Amino acid sequence: MNPGNGWEFTDDRGRLSAATDRPTRVVAYIQAGATLWDHGVRPLGIFGSHHDGETQDPAKAGELPLAELRSFGAGSAFDLEGVHAAGADLVVAVGYGTGQVYGIDPEAAKHLEEQIPVVVIEVGKDRSLDSIRDRFSELARSLHAPLEPAVAELERAEARLRAQAAGPVRPRVLALSAAGPETAYLARPDTWPDLRALTELGVDLIAPEEGGGANWRTVEWSEAAALAPDIVLADVRANAAPRELLQDNAHWRAIEERARIVAWNPETPSSHRAHARSLDTVTDALAAVGADAADGGQAPE
Repeated sequence: MNPGNGWEFTDDRGRLSAATDRPTRVVAYIQAGATLWDHGVRPLGIFGSHHDGETQDPAKAGELPLAELRSFGAGSAFDLEGVHAAGADLVVAVGYGTGQVYGIDPEAAKHLEEQIPVVVIEVGKDRSLDSIRDRFSELARSLHAPLEPAVAELERAEARLRAQAAGPVRPRVLALSAAGPETAYLARPDTWPDLRALTELGVDLIAPEEGGGANWRTVEWSEAAALAPDIVLADVRANAAPRELLQDNAHWRAIEERARIVAWNPETPSSHRAHARSLDTVTDALAAVGADAADGGQAPE
């Protein structure tokens, strides 16, 4: 941040954005916008990813008042002219280690950066959850965000989860995204910053076999069921198949009968407050499984 009257910020690509005045009309990728909202910064509008289609995914929105914010589309439908016409003076996006602006086609992103400062915060597998959160906090401070990060709230949630995970019962936790009635994507915990953070706090996350993609292993539901998870972190984003579409699959039903199904958002807002809430959700599930074990049985959700 420039200590003078102007504004500047170096993003995670090493690119310096600068302006004579501090930006106040911010357009953001929906996850980034939800993060800034937790710092007290209200975005002018938001855009989504290529997976979201014409409607913004509410699972990624955090506390954002979606109905009150303008949507500038996503991917090939990103409304470049609309962003200019709205008078945006900063675009905040995320990246996944490729140097690209996620959610906007490369050519459109190039034209965008020729006209408006664009800040990219990396959120991919090579970043820790702490570092992602801290970078958003730095950006929020540079924008004179009115709310302080909820540091104490997160520290409390981390301590609570660490204590629960160290208890006598160690539930097996599987993170996945439902591809459809026949197949699932099993998350590799070491490639997801939030899942790595859970592991560091003591949660026993199941790692799928090698093979397949870098972040996911695509399997039939029978393979997922054979892993015998006690808790399933199930992707709740719009691109994941909803649970009601899986009910005809016997292996999914077997998972439901055995495990507690917990909502998992791989693109949760990167704020202290949002992360604390996510940790509390996992802690509650661990505690419930522990209580079931003490009672001599299981009572899945």
